[in-house]
Amino acid sequence: MTGAAQIPAMVDLLVDGMYQLARAGGMSAEEADGVVSSTLAYARRRLAGMAEVDEFGFDADFTEHVYLTCLRPVFRTWFRTEVFGIENVPATGGALIVANHAGTIAIDAVMTQVAVHDAHPARRFLRLLGADLVFRTPFVGEVARRGGATVAGREDAQRLLSAGELVGVWPEGYKGVGKPFPERYQLRRFGRGGFVASALRAQVPIIPCAIAGSEEAYPMLADIEPLARLFRLPYFPLTPFFPHFGLLGLVPLPSKWMFQFGEPILPGGGPETLAADPVRVFELTEHVRGVIQQQLYDLLDRRGPAFGP
Repeated sequence: MTGAAQIPAMVDLLVDGMYQLARAGGMSAEEADGVVSSTLAYARRRLAGMAEVDEFGFDADFTEHVYLTCLRPVFRTWFRTEVFGIENVPATGGALIVANHAGTIAIDAVMTQVAVHDAHPARRFLRLLGADLVFRTPFVGEVARRGGATVAGREDAQRLLSAGELVGVWPEGYKGVGKPFPERYQLRRFGRGGFVASALRAQVPIIPCAIAGSEEAYPMLADIEPLARLFRLPYFPLTPFFPHFGLLGLVPLPSKWMFQFGEPILPGGGPETLAADPVRVFELTEHVRGVIQQQLYDLLDRRGPAFGP
């Protein structure tokens, strides 16, 4: 069987794969039918050249029907995620979600995108601010841009917030993601408060977000610094299964995840004056950090064992 004769078989294989993915995501038969139909409709639009992206490279159609669909089984079934406080995320307008960062491989950011979109009644898209390394990585960078991410920087953050977008930032950066397992859930410094200055200038609320579960998904036992320097990485992790088991060691452990979106922190006063005041920026940055740390303690108490039901 060659050429055009192979197409029906390939389509059948694709459809079967989508149904399996939907079932793995905990969807009912009716929900799975809807996902498959919408994904096939998306494929037809793409084949017809009907793709729209914004100035940052974000493709809402791709994100809705491919990107989030692929992430959903991990979110729902593998991590058994629960979301609390989603009512604190506004239904419209700009807002900045600030979260703790951890877990060796930064999948907490993309899991937050699923949490916001699927739990929020308005089905909002979360635009991520990511590290340069993400966008320098082949394939990953392209998918990240199409899924709504852009390079973390004050200018892009402010443009997105001023345009009414929901923006996510993880200010611990590599210091949080690459910390050793014994120091789990202990927040690192939140940088110099650039995210606070962006929120102040755009006059949008800051939503503190605590994420429990990411630390246990990839427990980092050590940093192999010579290999990190060799591959020009911020760290080279040693986990219980990586690098001993190769790529199989990149599969996350099925830890129980929880998200807590806290009450909005509203910046007051004149935006330019406040954003230019380093004392005010530092105080607000530390306040946000303290709120997230307390939320983490509360979530961990509520969750119980990391690999529980």
